[in-house]
Amino acid sequence: MTQYSAKVDDVDRSILAVLEADGRISNADLAARVGLSPSPCLRRVRRLEETGVIRGYRAVVDPAAVGRSLRVFAGVRLVRHTRADVVAFERAVVRLPEVVHTHHVTGHYDYLLHVEVADLAAYEDFHANRLAGLPGVAAVTSYVTMKTLPAEASRAGGRSRG
Repeated sequence: MTQYSAKVDDVDRSILAVLEADGRISNADLAARVGLSPSPCLRRVRRLEETGVIRGYRAVVDPAAVGRSLRVFAGVRLVRHTRADVVAFERAVVRLPEVVHTHHVTGHYDYLLHVEVADLAAYEDFHANRLAGLPGVAAVTSYVTMKTLPAEASRAGGRSRG
C-alpha cells in the first residue's frame, strides 16, 4: 500500500485534473493552466509522482481498433470466501487477457470484471470455457455495454462541454 507523505492541496488537485485529461501536456502548458510558473509546477508534479499520488502514465487504446469492440461487465460470485479460494480466483483471473479490470466489491457479487472481446460469440466462448471454469466460481452474471460515455460527459453530469 502506498503511503502519501505530502498533503494534496487545491493546486495539486488542479494539476491532477489536467493530467488526467491530458497526460502528455507539456509542463509549460500545464503550469499556465493551473496558474503556476513552470519550475514550481514541475516540482509539484515530481512530488506527486515520488509520493505515489501519480502512479504512472499510459496510452488509452480504442478497443475497437484492436479487435475488442464488445465490452462486458461480469459480476462473479464465489462458492466460498476462504482466503485460499479468494487467492486462487484472483491469481487466475488476472491472467486472462480479456479481463481489463478486476474489482473486488461488496454487495451481490464478489467481483466485478471489465471484459473486452471481439464480439458476442467471443464472449460466449470466453464465458463458457474460461471464466466459468476459474477456481471457486459459483455464478457469473453478464452485462453487455450498449454505449460508453466519455469521462468528460460523465463528470459534467452528462452535459456536453462546448
